[in-house]
Amino acid sequence: MDRFPDRTEAKNSDRTPLRPGQKPSFQEIDFARSPFLVIWEATQACDLACLHCRAEARPCRDAGELSTEEGMALLEDARRFGPVLFVLTGGDPLKRPDIFDLIRHGHAIGLRMTMTPSGTQLLTRERVRQMRAVGLARVAVSVDGPDRLSHDMFRNVPGSFDWTMDCIRWAREEGLEVQINTTVTRFNKTRLREMADMVARLGITLWSVFFLVPVGRGNKHHMVSPAEHEALFHQLYDFSKEMPFDIKTTAAQHFRRVSMQRAAWDRLHGGAPDPAGGASPFRGGPGFSAGIGRAAKGVNDGNGLVFISHRGEVMPSGFLPVSAGNVRSRSVVDIYRESELFCSLRLPDSYSGKCGYCDFRDICGGSRARALAAAGDPLASEPFCTYRPQKPGSAKPASNTYKGPHAEAGAVTRAQVIEALAPARSARVPAAG
Repeated sequence: MDRFPDRTEAKNSDRTPLRPGQKPSFQEIDFARSPFLVIWEATQACDLACLHCRAEARPCRDAGELSTEEGMALLEDARRFGPVLFVLTGGDPLKRPDIFDLIRHGHAIGLRMTMTPSGTQLLTRERVRQMRAVGLARVAVSVDGPDRLSHDMFRNVPGSFDWTMDCIRWAREEGLEVQINTTVTRFNKTRLREMADMVARLGITLWSVFFLVPVGRGNKHHMVSPAEHEALFHQLYDFSKEMPFDIKTTAAQHFRRVSMQRAAWDRLHGGAPDPAGGASPFRGGPGFSAGIGRAAKGVNDGNGLVFISHRGEVMPSGFLPVSAGNVRSRSVVDIYRESELFCSLRLPDSYSGKCGYCDFRDICGGSRARALAAAGDPLASEPFCTYRPQKPGSAKPASNTYKGPHAEAGAVTRAQVIEALAPARSARVPAAG
């Protein structure tokens, strides 16, 4: 039975044929109509007690979380978007006894299903085998330190590191794609090299690096400084040139700017020979397109991304906890496409301060979540960015307050990037999401 009978015609018109597990084509998605990522916080329950937990997870499930029937309906509704990456997160999704039924159904109707289980005793070999059997395309696990001590202290549960390492090994044995997520804080900021080496040893194909946003249990005093953000972006860019895996970022949209600036600087100064011999233009990566040889775009809160809480509240992201409606009373598709909040977030020219006139605004746009956390306004400027774009009508050129290694690349403008990275002079840069 259609939960939104007044939208049956629109629903049917959106249901283009999808293959089970079909990957979305990033460049073909119109973010005004469909997101690239749909993230559902399937439950708030989790047996960990992480220092930074956005969800403020607790051991027991919330009686108000979406039921199995409501979860199935959400999957069906999200199917109207077309090909998307559908992420089951939490809490710990394995705390839901129906989680494998939900994955199976999502896969069957054509959604590319992924999941972020917690590193607990629930993460057994049999459950990993079952993930693969019901159609899960990828499992993403969190590792926040390169050893037991650092990771388990962050997660507040002894044994979490070992359970997570077991999951990675079992998933690879089952042929299941594995992603590692790492949240950068002042506690582990000096250990990214060790983390990168570990990710390489484990044979992971994608490392997703989160930069802390002070929501939930996340504490602003645990964040790295704006200059440290910039320095770590340069470090990640360097890793991307030597490591055998892709790197993307979350809540660090300005990493895209640094990636483009460094690629342009290296191209102009001979520091980054192109493996393709310069024949292919610089494109960008998962989560953003650089606007060189194709349209510029970048995933951001509410722009290419939609988040549904365990109680059905629809938000621009889990780190931007402002509800634009609830799936119990309105379609997530209609909320994403029509709500004032989501529509405003997709207009970077309307952002206040430097983000509104930044020459990288359509690709970066700054973290809308961090802007809300710092200024109380999701349209305010990214408070942890050191780039100073040229103001409209001003003769003062772009600059950057960061003075550390590779600072010379930090003031490269978008126009200079495009000139340097034209198809005949392309350079390889990392993925950013």
